[in-house]
Amino acid sequence: MEWNFNNETPIYLQIIDRFKMDIANGSLKPGNKVPSVRELALSAGVNPNTMQKALSELERDGYLESRRTSGRFVTDMENQADSLKNDLAHKLCSEFCEGMTKVGFTPEQSLMVYENYLKSLKKE
Repeated sequence: MEWNFNNETPIYLQIIDRFKMDIANGSLKPGNKVPSVRELALSAGVNPNTMQKALSELERDGYLESRRTSGRFVTDMENQADSLKNDLAHKLCSEFCEGMTKVGFTPEQSLMVYENYLKSLKKE
């Protein structure tokens, strides 16, 4: 797992988002074992307490579950990946719109920029 953190958002929230993204895109599947807090903290270069906080939040929200002697696992919630995809899509759209508004684009101009971007992807 490669970790890239920014300074704008607390690290534990970025870790949570990364796990949600990996569940949504199928990198982490229901029943997959999650590495230990120490292993994850070491690979991410963060304090183990930060990693523990993120994993605890993911457990509380139902994305992960602890099994006494076995560790943490991705839960098998029905439609979990689809729900996460929708949540992440909404968040990404919101961030895009906010950014475009800050730059001075109207909603119509933002849509045009996005459509042009999609067209450029099709050409590649």
